[in-house]
Amino acid sequence: MKLRKLVFLAIMISASIVLSIVESMISVAVFIIPGVKLGLANIVTLIILYIYSEKDALTVVMIRVFLVGLMYTSFTPPFWMSLSGGVLAIISMIVAKRFIKMSIIGVSVAGALFHMIGQILMAMVVLNTETLIFYLPWMMLISVPTGIFTGVVANKMQNMLHHQWSHTEDE
Repeated sequence: MKLRKLVFLAIMISASIVLSIVESMISVAVFIIPGVKLGLANIVTLIILYIYSEKDALTVVMIRVFLVGLMYTSFTPPFWMSLSGGVLAIISMIVAKRFIKMSIIGVSVAGALFHMIGQILMAMVVLNTETLIFYLPWMMLISVPTGIFTGVVANKMQNMLHHQWSHTEDE
């Protein structure tokens, strides 16, 4: 891996961790429904997916989820919910980009929808309750505008960063 790419990925992992922490703080104040977030860290995931590769995007997601989990949830149910949501989100993003050929905004919405599906399904398992399935339609409804928002921001950021960080030689 080229040094420039490694530095960029490290910066993006750091940014995704900061965005996860910030959105945890503001989500409590902005959203009435527990568990709803803007998905700001997915901006980073989308940027990596479009500038570099699926493998790099998956790596960034996994490192972010594990580091935030170590710092805040200590592998309690919220960690497993975040992990399952993150894994389903990145898989859906890869499928939407590669096979369905969706725009970055469509890929973002797919990721937001599947993140919610993963979180709710894991919450049903770890909390041992099936009634959370009734929460899913509301969460999916909220996922569409949040996915559009993160997709629009990621598209603008990706266009700005692409020329500076992708496919350049190490100096």
